[in-house]
Amino acid sequence: MRLQELLGIQLPIIQAPMAGSQGSELAIAVSNAGGLGSLPCALLTVDAMRTELAAIRGRTDQPYNVNFFCHTPPIVDAKREAAWRELLSPYFRAHGIDASETSDGPLRAPFSAAAADALEEFRPKVVSFHFGLPSAELIARVKSWGSKLLSSATTVAEALWLERQGVDAIIAQGAEAGGHRGMFLSEDLTTQVGTFALLPQVVKAVRTPVIAAGGIADATGVAAALSLGAAGVQLGTAYLLCPEAKTSAVHRAALKSRHAWHTALTNLFSGRPARGIMNRLMAELGPIYDAAPAFPLAANALAPLRKKAESAGVGDFSPMWAGQNVSGCKEIPAAELTRALIR
Repeated sequence: MRLQELLGIQLPIIQAPMAGSQGSELAIAVSNAGGLGSLPCALLTVDAMRTELAAIRGRTDQPYNVNFFCHTPPIVDAKREAAWRELLSPYFRAHGIDASETSDGPLRAPFSAAAADALEEFRPKVVSFHFGLPSAELIARVKSWGSKLLSSATTVAEALWLERQGVDAIIAQGAEAGGHRGMFLSEDLTTQVGTFALLPQVVKAVRTPVIAAGGIADATGVAAALSLGAAGVQLGTAYLLCPEAKTSAVHRAALKSRHAWHTALTNLFSGRPARGIMNRLMAELGPIYDAAPAFPLAANALAPLRKKAESAGVGDFSPMWAGQNVSGCKEIPAAELTRALIR
């Protein structure tokens, strides 16, 4: 079955869910253009999710995707947190911030029964997950609504695991992709390979439709992925400069500069590897710091630093997620970009 038939869309294009950089407006624009718009819910409270879903339902009758994280919330390690704050203390002093100041970073909640209760009212055509899958009970609830189930795989082993769990399509996320790695069977970053190395291997290994993601920015890249057996393509970075995106001012400026040519996988901003544009914190501490608090707790200590710097128009402490290929980023309406991705 073609991806278009499976998901009820016109174009084999999925707008990647980008928590923190978009809301319902971008999802609506892409869905109305014939692609599959996505609403990221990892940073939303249940009430906020309801509000965004109501906005989507009010402005499109086309299929859309609702995305969730599947991590296990960590137990706070006081010693690790204290060491993290001590490491950051020179930055606190330089910005006149008390190093002991407590601040909550962005909420990153996994899919839960409460979220499912709220989602059931809307019964979206597609529900996708990152970092594996939720419990079998929650998966059964999602499937009972008739929703199609998607999840990300960063290795062939993860793709095979997802297929055994009965997902309807697998997103093969190459190492070039911006944002958090969807890895869940291993924390070893050496397992992460590029999109056009991963894609044909996953296509060969599974019978489930495969969606390519990572480093694809234009119609040529989409065509290349389809020629290698992808049923569709998921793109995120290309949409970050669209007017419907909520990309911050410092993030937009970085995307339009030469800084965007240099990205790296980093765990500094959340505690879990994610690809973003190199900035001061990543350069001075090194992109990966093994002793950073577990995901998503690393963000808490950085929150006041990020706020202070961004108020001055600086992204030194901001996670500016982006893939390795920003050539497709254009300040044009998302609908126009979506249609341009298919020749």
